[in-house]
Amino acid sequence: MAAETQQMSSLPSGLRVCTTVPDILYLPELVFGGLVWILVASTRVAMTSFLVLALTITVPNPLGWVMFVSVFCFVMTFLWLIIFASGGHKNSSSWAAADFLYHLIAVVFYLSASVILANETIAMKAFSDIAYPFKYYQMDIAAVVFSFIATLLYFIHCIFSAMRWKSF
Repeated sequence: MAAETQQMSSLPSGLRVCTTVPDILYLPELVFGGLVWILVASTRVAMTSFLVLALTITVPNPLGWVMFVSVFCFVMTFLWLIIFASGGHKNSSSWAAADFLYHLIAVVFYLSASVILANETIAMKAFSDIAYPFKYYQMDIAAVVFSFIATLLYFIHCIFSAMRWKSF
């Protein structure tokens, strides 16, 4: 029990990053976040303008937010992994707080992006046979699933980061 407490109250560095909770979640976060990024980038963008009474109304593309979140979280998680692996945190409690704060922001971002992506995928179902090939619809479904998995991973990481921060 004392060894577990000691392990939770310090920040890992080097290869210990790949063996300690919550830091072992960096790799799955990168994998699932990267899959979301790749799948959303591989599908077609929905038509964003509608003709209403001879006026063209352009609506913003909500998948832009999904791409921003997936790229931002992928890059930041990779940088966070490098900082932790290199020992750049110097076992400071402020880094533990920053780790919790980053993962909390990532959870909120990914949850909002997942809901938007799911909504857009449902909306594209109506066009899956006409202007939106079925394979893109399937890729969007996979992106939604991976996005919610990434959200769950970031949430679990956030909880364990909060526990580690409070034990400092």
